[in-house]
Amino acid sequence: MKYQIIMDMFFTLLARKRVSAAELAARYGVSVRSIYRYVEELTVSGVPVDIAHGRYGGVYISDAYKLPVNFLNKAEYRATLDAMQAMRGQIEDAALDSAIEKISSQYKKTDAELPVRGDVIVDSSAWGDYRFRDKIELLQRAVREKECLEIDYVARTGEETRRTVEPHVLVYKQNVWYIYAWCRKRAAFRLFKVGRIRMAVRTGQTFEKRDFSPEDIPLRFDREDGEPVEVELEISPAALPDVEEWLGVDCIRRTKDGKLSAVVALPDDEGLIRKLLGLGAGVRVLAPERVKAAVKAAAEKMISQYG
Repeated sequence: MKYQIIMDMFFTLLARKRVSAAELAARYGVSVRSIYRYVEELTVSGVPVDIAHGRYGGVYISDAYKLPVNFLNKAEYRATLDAMQAMRGQIEDAALDSAIEKISSQYKKTDAELPVRGDVIVDSSAWGDYRFRDKIELLQRAVREKECLEIDYVARTGEETRRTVEPHVLVYKQNVWYIYAWCRKRAAFRLFKVGRIRMAVRTGQTFEKRDFSPEDIPLRFDREDGEPVEVELEISPAALPDVEEWLGVDCIRRTKDGKLSAVVALPDDEGLIRKLLGLGAGVRVLAPERVKAAVKAAAEKMISQYG
């Protein structure tokens, strides 16, 4: 019975924007505490369910979420749609209309292929994040329709904040997608990494675009990153492919004695140290001294954990 309730909750939340925990509890004849437990189980299973408190709060699923492509095969989608549309002929229900629209949208994607531009295949999704493309589509729609979004954003520090943002433009920089948006929480423009947006929900509120120029967008370094530092690296042939993908092939030089090296400006933060550690013995920091010392200290700390 519990799993039947959870599945019904799942499809109800897909069809409706927000539903209060009390309404769900009354619908299924269980306690509000049980509803919260079911929400936790959906979250653990990978469905981005959240709870908003306050007068206009409730349980909801991120608008960027869609059913996995292989959730149903094409014939099953078609049969589900036929049954729902037959029911729609007997009753009028806004929630049912919404569910039909969402299932129809998913049905159209079952045979979808990667978008092709001329001789180029474009896949903006990150490895392991199969909902990334849906998130990009949601942000693009919000930019186009000038609609505010409510997002849960996870900073590099691990701090998670909820913000209402006015998306102005999508930015693609060095294989990373960003959204440049006016943040109402900070009352200023911010550049958000799309991969750090845990949840994005349409609010139905529209906004007037504010004036900005491309020069206003901090494209050189993420504002969360440190100030740039010039780093000189010696690179082993075994690590060359990984360094080329990280820095780009144009940054790699071969010295007179045949060694591979790179001199490049990078954000001076903990992320740089973690990246260098991840390359292991394949990369050696030649300068500056403080970066060498930071890598050495981090390596010694890691070794001490394995005593």
